[in-house]
Amino acid sequence: MTAAVLSLKDVNFSWPGADGFALGVAEFAVAAGETVLLLGESGSGKSTLLSLICGTVLPDRGQVRVAGADIASLSGSARDRFRAEQIGVIFQQFNLLPFGSVIDNILLPLRFAPKRRQRAGAAVETARALCADLGLPSSLVHAKASSLSVGQQQRVAVARALIGQPPLILADEPTSALDANSQAAFLDLLFRQTAACEAALLMVSHDPRLAERFDRVVRMEDIAVIAGAVV
Repeated sequence: MTAAVLSLKDVNFSWPGADGFALGVAEFAVAAGETVLLLGESGSGKSTLLSLICGTVLPDRGQVRVAGADIASLSGSARDRFRAEQIGVIFQQFNLLPFGSVIDNILLPLRFAPKRRQRAGAAVETARALCADLGLPSSLVHAKASSLSVGQQQRVAVARALIGQPPLILADEPTSALDANSQAAFLDLLFRQTAACEAALLMVSHDPRLAERFDRVVRMEDIAVIAGAVV
């Protein structure tokens, strides 16, 4: 059986306050190289779950393990370094540095992750190769991110998540603003690149039409118990 690159077990988390949101996950895992779609409506706790996986918030009890490490056992600075090394994130709004170049944005995670930087090899050449694989013309590699189209920014965000081959890629609603044809094209690119990097992919979405593209589909209500004002 393929080892899990991500596993949650007996996890409970609650935001402070009498009416605060609480999330419980008995068990959830993603295998190395697996593509998983996590479906949930707005307010179903998807963002909190991603925060727990990234270690930006810690569980009140239970274990969140990424690449074999228990996130909660690490100090704050160690969690930041670990996240940069082991997790590539594609944000819904891309979160590019608007006045940084395409190359600057793609290379950004390597500044905080020496092992990932080593895996990237000749980093600028690797970034250029990712751009080519993702259909970004070489003429754009020194363009400012703010000058790119939405589709081009999306590809830069994918390249930034993939460079240095982190074992886990998290994608937070990256297709929500795309039409059906653009969604299909984007997923083709994303799956091809994650497979080339041998990375697991966990994509969060509210759109069940994406389900057939993934190895496995999981619904938030099947793995999580929530209470209070949802996040």
